[in-house]
Amino acid sequence: MADHVAVLGGGVAGLSAAHELIERGFAVTVYEKRPRAGGKARSLDVPGAPAPGNRPLPGEHGFRFFPGFYKHINDTMKRIPLPGVPGGTVFDNLVPTHEVLVAREGKSDPAYLAGLPTSLAGLVKALKTLFGSDLGIPLSEWLFFAGRVLYVMTSSEERRFGELENVSWWDFVRASDMTLAYRRYLATGLTRSLVAMKAEKGSARTIGVILVQLLQDLGDPNVTLDRVLDGPTNEVWIDPWRTHLEGQGVTVHTEATLTGFHLAGGRVASVDVEIGGVAQSVVADHYVCAIPVERLVPLLTPDMIALDPRLGELHLLETEWMNGIQYYLKDDVPLARGHTIFIDSPWALTSISQAQFWEARLSGYGEGNVRGILSVDISDWNQPGVIFGKPARELSSADEIHREVWEQMKRAVNDDAVMDLMDQNLVTWFLDPAIEFPNPSTVSNLEPLLINTKGSWAHRPEAITAIDNLFLASDFVRTFTDLATMEAANEAARRAVNGILDRTGSSAPRAEVMPLHEPAILAPLRRLDARRYAAGRPHWIRPAP
Repeated sequence: MADHVAVLGGGVAGLSAAHELIERGFAVTVYEKRPRAGGKARSLDVPGAPAPGNRPLPGEHGFRFFPGFYKHINDTMKRIPLPGVPGGTVFDNLVPTHEVLVAREGKSDPAYLAGLPTSLAGLVKALKTLFGSDLGIPLSEWLFFAGRVLYVMTSSEERRFGELENVSWWDFVRASDMTLAYRRYLATGLTRSLVAMKAEKGSARTIGVILVQLLQDLGDPNVTLDRVLDGPTNEVWIDPWRTHLEGQGVTVHTEATLTGFHLAGGRVASVDVEIGGVAQSVVADHYVCAIPVERLVPLLTPDMIALDPRLGELHLLETEWMNGIQYYLKDDVPLARGHTIFIDSPWALTSISQAQFWEARLSGYGEGNVRGILSVDISDWNQPGVIFGKPARELSSADEIHREVWEQMKRAVNDDAVMDLMDQNLVTWFLDPAIEFPNPSTVSNLEPLLINTKGSWAHRPEAITAIDNLFLASDFVRTFTDLATMEAANEAARRAVNGILDRTGSSAPRAEVMPLHEPAILAPLRRLDARRYAAGRPHWIRPAP
């Protein structure tokens, strides 16, 4: 009889673990807290009665994007059949973006190509944008920043973990000593769209390595720097995924909340799960815990920490807020053929105009009067806004957050006549319901994101715990990806599955775990640096962090 695995959490990590396990002959049951699978990647139904025959307007926790360096999630998507399309997979629902717009108050808004130009005209346009943007960064600072990037690219793994892991990106790039333009565009502008990463707190190792990945993608004509889904996340990815898994034999319980662990003999004997308001005891051979760190920490028992002391360090990890708000427009306003960074916005806004990438006509959603959707991520909830003078997390209602975000976007794009965000164009808006307003002074966030603060690697566990039948599959697990993303969650799930295979002595093939790509031409310099670091010598690029 096949071993039974209880997967605790039905987000990307949990579904990824279930996918790998069911393909290797295990019996799998997934327990997901929310009414809909997908975790932070899921799409949501906007409240309100749609027109007859229409679907509810689609909302999101935050917009999805798939950088070129993603490998694990792409591999999984290629193994999810696309309903009604023989031979098709949900990976086919990814479409490329073409540019990144930098929206600035009182200045022109340059649009940079998201990849190498493919024509002479494209090259000329790219050069005009690059050299005509008037970013205000002195050449000396550009050169210094390039040196910082080269420092990361040529550092050995030993130096990255022993040195760069313990310094913030802000300090590593000497942001405090540079011009405001340098700080705005290079120190923080390049990190504000990397999930909830903060330049002042984020590990220079994590941010630097991911930046190198993005720059490699940008310079590789065979790699698409950025892809997005061609429809609402659940419709084009998560729901087909769940259907496929259930067709393979996976059982998925939604509205099932993990409430406790019970140990016996150094193993998990059972877990408590509340399903539809009814408490149940779940017994399995193995348990894959795929819930966020802030939900796991309160459930850890002294016995669990005694068996695996690394679990006792999870409370030291930090989370930040990065949540979405969507604006539904009468007429589409495609600000860019890709993502927009509102570089001057105090709330570190980024957005994407979705209709241009979606196959489905928006007239089939809501009341049929929406033709455009601006999906906006709010990445800084701690800086005062421009209307109320307060941080987002101190406002008293969703309406106040909407008014602030709308105003910050208008100030950035309405100075450009071809990008008019007019109030009369707005049909409605939808703020991520994870943001709750119990009273005016205690705004809460039910779904924050892990941030890789400097030195946090030491507090993060492996997917395989010291508890014989407990495995971890979440974005706080140590992975090559090393960033709180769908990619890291998928990789962590693969590592957890491989741990089960190892401990059961299974002969099934291991789930592939793929390292990040490093420029081969710089390999000799990384080997040289490994020898220098072992000898206690600094990197050959000065200054040191």
